[in-house]
Amino acid sequence: MFLDVIRLRKAFGREPVLRGLSFSLEGHRTLSILGRSGCGKTTLLKIIAGLEAAGDGQVVLQGEDITQKAPQDRGVVYLYQEPLLFPHLNVWDNVAFGLRLRRLDTAQIRRRVDEMLENLELSEHPDKMPNQLSGGQRQRVAFGRALIVNPALLLLDEPFASLDVEIRATMQRLFKRVAAQYEITALFVTHDLKEAILMGDRIAYMRDGTLKTYASKDAFIADPEVGVQNEIAFWNSLTG
Repeated sequence: MFLDVIRLRKAFGREPVLRGLSFSLEGHRTLSILGRSGCGKTTLLKIIAGLEAAGDGQVVLQGEDITQKAPQDRGVVYLYQEPLLFPHLNVWDNVAFGLRLRRLDTAQIRRRVDEMLENLELSEHPDKMPNQLSGGQRQRVAFGRALIVNPALLLLDEPFASLDVEIRATMQRLFKRVAAQYEITALFVTHDLKEAILMGDRIAYMRDGTLKTYASKDAFIADPEVGVQNEIAFWNSLTG
């Protein structure tokens, strides 16, 4: 498997957060992780990214145990709910930042950044500063800055939660298209049932520090624990 998370445990004081959690993910796939606030979703992502230490267990990425590696050496990029852009850099320079750190030649940087801006529908805004952008545009810039360095794994922590309904739907469609184009492997954390179904090639349900993965979307939908059947019953009652 591309990613193997093996018996991860984490506690804060005497409070267990992750309880021997394990799962695997194939390459070029997105795993949606559905769960309520406080169930351990963000802690899981931070341990995979190296921003939190695991109490026990392993994170194996492309066959390599990265559990003890520094965050910058993992090939993992973490995207938060709020796009953390550099306020003193314009759109173009924000997206180019990671490539410049890697000391790529100027022509290659320009080609790759221009291509990324076009794919993210930002070609008309290269000179704008972050405070001149809408929420959806800022999130696109954050995506571009993350994707342009070709991370092995992308971690998305409720990235669209702060957007209004229309922009959120636009960003969901955009992510699906870009994920396919760039063959992204990602974990997509959300508390929104519909979003989990829409965004994931596979789906998992997290509760009280444990994770249940499903063989198919049909299996997920059929599980009464996740709430899909309650949603269906509600809408059927309105039409009935």
